[in-house]
Amino acid sequence: MTDDELAGVTERRPGDSGVGAETEDGRAPSNGSETSEGLRRHARAALEAIVLVTDEPADPRLLAQLLEISVDLVTELCQELADEYDVTGRGFELVMVAGGWRFQTRAELSPYVERFVLAGQSARLSAAALETLAIVAYKQPISRAQVGSIRGVNVDGVMRTLQQRGYIGELARDPGPGQAILFGTTSAFLEKLGLNTLDELAPLGEFVPEPAVIEALEAGLRVDEGDPIVTSEPQGAQTLSSADEVIDLTDSGPFGDSHVAVDSHVVAASNVADVPLDALDVLADDPSSDEVPPSVGW
Repeated sequence: MTDDELAGVTERRPGDSGVGAETEDGRAPSNGSETSEGLRRHARAALEAIVLVTDEPADPRLLAQLLEISVDLVTELCQELADEYDVTGRGFELVMVAGGWRFQTRAELSPYVERFVLAGQSARLSAAALETLAIVAYKQPISRAQVGSIRGVNVDGVMRTLQQRGYIGELARDPGPGQAILFGTTSAFLEKLGLNTLDELAPLGEFVPEPAVIEALEAGLRVDEGDPIVTSEPQGAQTLSSADEVIDLTDSGPFGDSHVAVDSHVVAASNVADVPLDALDVLADDPSSDEVPPSVGW
C-alpha cells in the first residue's frame, strides 16, 4: 500500500482524526512505517463497515472508488480480513460471491441458523421452478419456448415467477424469426448459490451415464426383426409370427366379398379338419344337416 493511497484514506476520514494522523495515545507517529500501518488498519475498518451495511455483494471497484485506493489493494485487504476471521474461528466469513465481497454465516453452523429462522418464513422454489432454473443456468441464453421444449410442459408461469424473484432476466433477443426473448441468470442467482461466476457450476458430465450404460439400455429396448410378436390371444388360438406368410383370399358369397387371412402353413398342410370352424359355417356347408347341434343356441 503506497503512502499516497493511504494518505487519501486519511484525508476523507470524518472529523479528520484517528489512526493515521496520530497514534492511539494522541502522539504523532515517530516514522512513516507506523503511519502506513495505522492507515492500513483504518482502510480495513472502513471496508468492514461498508460491506456490513450493503444489501448485496460489494463490488471491489466501488469500494476502491469510495476509499480512493486501487482495486488490487481492496482485494488484498479483504483477503486479509477473511484470513483473520478463519484463524480466529468467527461464526461468519468474508467471501467473494457474484463478483463482490459480502459477509455470510459459516456452512458448518447452518443447523443453528435454521433453528433460529422460523419455518415457512422464506418461500421455497418448487421442483418445477428448480428444474427450469437449472435449464436456464446451463443453457443460457435460452428462450422460453426452448425451455418448454426441454421440459415438455408450459413454463410461462414458472419463468414469470423466477423473473419476479430476480433469479433470471432478459439478456437479448433472438435474431431469428419472431425475435424471441433470451433469458439468463442474474447476480442474485450467483449470490443465492454462493458462486462467484457461472464457471463454478457443477459440471453436468458427472450426472450423465457412461456410453456403455447408455448402449446397454438401448439394446434392452431394441426389438429385432426375427423376434416373435407376442399377443394376448386366448388359449388354443394360433399366433402368427413374423416368418409366417399371410395370404389374402377373396371369397365371393351372398353377402359380398369377404377377405380372410389364412396362414400359409395351414394352407400347405391341406388339413381342413384341423382348422377351427364356426358351427354356423358347418351348417352352411352341409345341406343334409337338418338338426341343430346341441352346442348352438338360437
